[in-house]
Amino acid sequence: MAGILNKGLLLIFLVTAWVATYSTSARAETFQEVEWTALMPPEDLEILMDPPDFLLNIVDGSDADNLDALAERAESDEKARRFKEALKSDKVVSELDGKKIRIPGFVVPLETNEDRDVVAFFIVPYFGACLHLPPPPPNQILYASWPEGLTVEELSVPMWFEGTVKIETQENETGKSAYSIAIANVEPYVG
Repeated sequence: MAGILNKGLLLIFLVTAWVATYSTSARAETFQEVEWTALMPPEDLEILMDPPDFLLNIVDGSDADNLDALAERAESDEKARRFKEALKSDKVVSELDGKKIRIPGFVVPLETNEDRDVVAFFIVPYFGACLHLPPPPPNQILYASWPEGLTVEELSVPMWFEGTVKIETQENETGKSAYSIAIANVEPYVG
């Protein structure tokens, strides 16, 4: 009897291990993990990675540490003008249209249901975007809806989002996105 029980437990273990492996590999094949920079055309990323020299010398919180000061400088400085444009860019990577991705991000609630669960939201790369800090460029914001409602305990806690990307603009008083994502799965971020 013990031999049959051990063989049965072994079979259950093997099947469970196979299902876990299959599920993980199936998910990896279904949703490609991407970094936020993959949503930016290379020319925008290049510009943002090489800011104008004067920006490197601005003291955080000083009078010059704002978008108005950058806009003023952009009137006479070509590199500052291109940098300012990249900060508001809605240029997209067309190859992402219809692609199934997995991306970490933070929720910016736009609409809630009667249970106070979030049913429409932006997904952004950093906490505080669109709420306490200037929003990222539209090509760094994904719009999503989740009709059944997403319970968000803390906005400062990142999540993994899996779904299919669509190139489309969504705009409201909170911000503007250059992409939307049809959500298939949301789970806690473990990174």
